[in-house]
Amino acid sequence: MRIAVLKEPREDEPRVAASPESVKKFAALGAEIVVETGAGARSSFSDEAFQETGATIAASREAALEGADVILAVRRPEGLAGAKNGAAVVALMDPYGNEAELKKLADAGLAAFSLELIPRITRAQSMDVLSSQANLAGYRAVIEAAEAYGRAFPMMMTAAGTVPAARVFVMGAGVAGLQAIATAKRLGAVVTATDVRPAAKEQVESLGGKFVAVEDEEFKAAETAGGYAKEMSAEYRAKQAELVREHIAKQDIVITTALIPGRPAPKLVDAEMVASMKDGSVIVDLAVERGGNVEGVEPDKAVQKGNVTLIGITNMAGQIAASASALLARNIYAFVEPMIDKETKSFKPNREDEIIAATLLTHGGALVHPQFGGKAAETAAPADGEAAKAQGAAHGG
Repeated sequence: MRIAVLKEPREDEPRVAASPESVKKFAALGAEIVVETGAGARSSFSDEAFQETGATIAASREAALEGADVILAVRRPEGLAGAKNGAAVVALMDPYGNEAELKKLADAGLAAFSLELIPRITRAQSMDVLSSQANLAGYRAVIEAAEAYGRAFPMMMTAAGTVPAARVFVMGAGVAGLQAIATAKRLGAVVTATDVRPAAKEQVESLGGKFVAVEDEEFKAAETAGGYAKEMSAEYRAKQAELVREHIAKQDIVITTALIPGRPAPKLVDAEMVASMKDGSVIVDLAVERGGNVEGVEPDKAVQKGNVTLIGITNMAGQIAASASALLARNIYAFVEPMIDKETKSFKPNREDEIIAATLLTHGGALVHPQFGGKAAETAAPADGEAAKAQGAAHGG
């Protein structure tokens, strides 16, 4: 079995889908690993480091792809000419709204697996690329804010007087939000946070933050048995918006993290809220890739709105590429390893497995994932056989 690791061609994507650590593990399973030259350079993984753990370095993309059974990339790769029919492609496929691009992979006879679609079940925790990358994005968002903020984070009592602690408000207490809370607290800020899920209150408070929400009876019943937020009434949304509006005016830093896969990011902070903030305040929007939570934010720019700085970095985890790639490589190894037959050393995924069924987008020349128009195609796809041997995310933050 031959595994190809591709270099990311985009300037804004410094991560790589494998690390010397994961290469060593794949090699121990009997796989031949070929890494496109320079693939890990921007993540501080040299070609020599890959070679020392068992990889061969390919001088070009074409050479890396030649004969590969499994192709690993961070983002959905293009330019796969020369890849063999039936080869697996494992990457962050960004499938929502990109059915035409997925069809190209199907037409090329490739089996595309989308890392973003890995189900959040106990067995798949070690594979969860969205969580590992969001965790780093939450951390980095605070670092970006601290750099742009012209004052210290912790309270400092000096002979010259007291420097007050920065006030940080985190909107959304998911993986990224919770890490942002923890990081801001470690830096000495006074941290508050909000979320639409009642269960988030305990999580926020466990990290030393103060929870901000209209905690009426509707809020207390606003979570489904599965842990998802229920749709709130217009009356509740108005009350919550007013509370947030008043709270933001008192903050130094706001970090927004609300992102819904496949949908535009919800608008949480309007221009009036931005204008209400103190001079020198900073907002970091982790949802900018999907349009942003903040009115006026621009992708990959720091813009001034009055005296408030709005920061929108589409690939926040990529700002700490070495750590992000190390975690991503572990996620990908955990995802691919169960599909490797330990006796034959070949790639044999079981399409009945719920993780594989949830992530497989294309197979046998067709779109097979029902969420992306593949329900009819799935029944027409050939049965598992030789082609099945080759079946195989990160966002910015």
